[in-house]
Amino acid sequence: MILETDFASFLQDIRPTKAMRDDLKTGHQTLRDRLNADEGLKECLVSDFLQGSYKRSTAIRPKGDRRSDIDIIVVTKLSEQEYTPAKAMDIFTPFLDKHYKGKWRQQGRSFGIELSYVELDLVLTSAPSEAEVGILRSEALSADDSLEDDPEWRLHRSWLGLSSRYRSDARTLIAEAKNEPEWKSQPLRIPDRDANKWESTHPLAQITWTRDKNNRTDKHFVNVVKAIKWWRVEKHEEPKHPKGFPLERLIGECCPDDIESVAEGVVKTLEKIVSEYKLTVLVGGKPTLPDYGVPTHDVFKRVSVDDFKKFYDQVKDGAALARRAYDSQDRTESGNLWRELFGSKFPKPPENGGGSSGSGRGYTPPTGPATPGSGRFA
Repeated sequence: MILETDFASFLQDIRPTKAMRDDLKTGHQTLRDRLNADEGLKECLVSDFLQGSYKRSTAIRPKGDRRSDIDIIVVTKLSEQEYTPAKAMDIFTPFLDKHYKGKWRQQGRSFGIELSYVELDLVLTSAPSEAEVGILRSEALSADDSLEDDPEWRLHRSWLGLSSRYRSDARTLIAEAKNEPEWKSQPLRIPDRDANKWESTHPLAQITWTRDKNNRTDKHFVNVVKAIKWWRVEKHEEPKHPKGFPLERLIGECCPDDIESVAEGVVKTLEKIVSEYKLTVLVGGKPTLPDYGVPTHDVFKRVSVDDFKKFYDQVKDGAALARRAYDSQDRTESGNLWRELFGSKFPKPPENGGGSSGSGRGYTPPTGPATPGSGRFA
């Protein structure tokens, strides 16, 4: 129970704070409301929904003066046969100048919006088939609940967000969504201005894969991701890559399903990376990791061989340190080793030993949605 409590405290301290989450909600909801109210865009918009680490519950607290960020997908009726990537993205320029003048920047595959309290990433996608429109406009996508808020979330037209569960027909609709097959969504198309071509992207496949993996690991997976992400930013900001989703994808590849705690998940994931890619590093290579839903897209494409070698060496040292911390039966020794791995956010142990660390159990996952201010958090 001691290690369980220590990891609970650590995870709470590396998650975005309630104030940060409130800022994210204000930022994305304001943007989405403005999009849907804009007369110039009304005819081409289909829907919008959240993606990224916020939605998948793998976001960590930004360090220093960095702002929290959130990704918003906007689905349009724009056809890639009629619009070049540049022409499609230019349609949004008047809207951005009207509401975010001097605060937005053009990126290769999205628009970055920097506000004083939050950063928004607006990702434009192209026309889905008519069959996709219904699910894309459903509450299964429009709700802003994260996977930790709503771990049973399903991609189904009858699914309701947590804020709509008061409806008289809520129980019937949720039961229908649970008992029927999920919608097999197709990839969306995204304009890449720099490459001057449209490419496939499948954020919904990323979300559903993460949900399923988290369920297979008894809800530990998203916390393992957060812990390893924190280790990276706290101890190894260089090399810059892998980070973000590519790092998350690698963790997903190497985290066992049968873990019983976050501590165990961290140890075994780092050790698996070391064993799985030892030969790859020895021959001067790097992994190829296909994106969920778009197997032709290698999420490690931008990770250089040199960066992966440096990262691999860091993982090797981290795995050895995590194993020592996990196996130690002395609370003080174990706690100090975890602090060496994760930094000062991990609770400081007592100086007099304090008995067994309880390392074999680690952090037990929550049984319900996050509640701000409680011992359980999003």
